[in-house]
Amino acid sequence: MSAQRAASDSKPLSHSVSECLDDYFRSLNGHSPAELYDMILDQVEPPLLRATLRYCDNNQSRAAEMLGLNRATLRKKLRHHRITAKPAR
Repeated sequence: MSAQRAASDSKPLSHSVSECLDDYFRSLNGHSPAELYDMILDQVEPPLLRATLRYCDNNQSRAAEMLGLNRATLRKKLRHHRITAKPAR
């Protein structure tokens, strides 16, 4: 199966996020969540950074460009999430 076909057969990321958030809110049983925005970013950002680095063969400059970030900002985010990127070869 081609990558284009596989992508068209899958749901958009926003749909999955929406389903997960609905499940999360149901599990709260009426309690209010705290710092929801930070919690979501801490769940989503690390896999995004890791996957992008893998795709870019750990080239931080390419990864930063692909993410639309300054390289220093990417490095700060990597440190924040304790992600060690292997240097590009």
